[in-house]
Amino acid sequence: TFSNSGWFRIAQSNALIDRVLSSGVQSQGNDIPRVNPFRFKSPLPPCPTPIDLAGRPQSRAGGKTKKKNGAVKEERKRVADRRWMAHIRVLMDSIIGSVGRVANVKVRNDDDLNDRLNHLYTTGILIIFTVVVSARQYVGDPIRCWCPAQFTGAHVDYTNNICWISNTYYIPMDFIVPPEIPRRTENELTYYQWVPVVLLLQALMFYIPCIIWRLLNGQSGINVDRIVSLASDAQYESPEVRMRTIKYVVRHIDRCLDNQRESRHRCCVKLRHILSAKLSVLCGRRYGNYLVSVYFLMKILYISNAIGQLFMLNAFLSTDYNLYGFQVLEDLVNGEEWRASRRFPRVTMCDFEIRQMTNNHRYTVQCVLPINLFNEKIYIFLWFWLVFVSLLTCSSFTSWLWHMVFPTSRIHYVRKFLKIMDRLGSGPDKKLATRFVMEYLRHDGVFTLRLVGKNSSDIVVAEIVSGLWDIYRSKKSIQIRNTALSTNGHESEGEDV
Repeated sequence: TFSNSGWFRIAQSNALIDRVLSSGVQSQGNDIPRVNPFRFKSPLPPCPTPIDLAGRPQSRAGGKTKKKNGAVKEERKRVADRRWMAHIRVLMDSIIGSVGRVANVKVRNDDDLNDRLNHLYTTGILIIFTVVVSARQYVGDPIRCWCPAQFTGAHVDYTNNICWISNTYYIPMDFIVPPEIPRRTENELTYYQWVPVVLLLQALMFYIPCIIWRLLNGQSGINVDRIVSLASDAQYESPEVRMRTIKYVVRHIDRCLDNQRESRHRCCVKLRHILSAKLSVLCGRRYGNYLVSVYFLMKILYISNAIGQLFMLNAFLSTDYNLYGFQVLEDLVNGEEWRASRRFPRVTMCDFEIRQMTNNHRYTVQCVLPINLFNEKIYIFLWFWLVFVSLLTCSSFTSWLWHMVFPTSRIHYVRKFLKIMDRLGSGPDKKLATRFVMEYLRHDGVFTLRLVGKNSSDIVVAEIVSGLWDIYRSKKSIQIRNTALSTNGHESEGEDV
């Protein structure tokens, strides 16, 4: 405290001397010497070096520090980059944690591998590309411009920012920059700021058909995901659990198929069935082809999306992007070196104006776009990936169309499993098997069995078909017995008359 400091004791000594002198007491010699406070070292710590409002150290005389402004700005930039990297690490940790939680959720089994290639794997790839490009844009330096020598650090920062948010244009190095402004904007680049948004939009477009499929297939009366999941898990269970699961799946499919049927005694219903058989245009739960119709709609959406994105990217990049991959392959076949692309140039030009008093000064600077190095590789990969997905989806759609539209294909598929289980006998059984497919299973039943086969094994499908065959034959036996009893009843009534 101040009361215990040396300054306080010196002040007390000087006050005592003043009181003695004022009272008339003569001082003899050096008995009561006046203490000079500046002869003693202060116990207080020295005053720290003053700083200005910006946080820069200054000398005690108010002069500028010897440290240059450029070094201070570089240090501040490094600190800002470290802060951004810390934010990105937190963001990536949260994303990885979310992905881990999603990975623990069981994937639905209401589609085939080609469908998952569209809505799961392609969507995941596009989201990863979105994170990579966004991190490069908002953490690093997406653009750096070569500025005139008279530009200060603030001017350089302004130039980089204004050229990033506005559009640059590409002129090859061996071409002269045209003096006319409209001619410069003919090769204007308008896409690189929006690449993360477009990638995210592409991922959403690949997932929309899956959302539509899952919303609509719940209205079919057949719980496809439940059936396929149980059948897929049954192949890894013990024999006892496996048999119980197969029996449960068989009863569940039988109830779902019965739920789809309608009473056919009304004349209007009979008329609709006749028109459906003749024209093959009606679809719905009552006709047993609702699931197949919705599934074909999803396939068409996947094909349209994959092919349409090639043309969408063509419009977005303002190039013939739908031929981009062929040109890359041509360069590789001819042995040409990898060179800068006109679609994704690294070096561009930028024009901007600065208002000074009453005049506007236009500047033209040369800028480098390191982000285009990533964009070019990403879109080369996406071109080949979109073509690959389009071909596989078209092939899958053609295969499903062949197997589900033509009756002979459906009948052959079911008979194959009946033969595996030794449940198909002579001629009457073959005719009954045809009615089993056309009247009992119908399109949606065969479609469900095919999905089970694509997500499990043929043995599981054969056991399910065998169980459904037994149920169908028992129902037919009961129906024949009831018909015979009713016929005998009518005959006995006629004899009585």
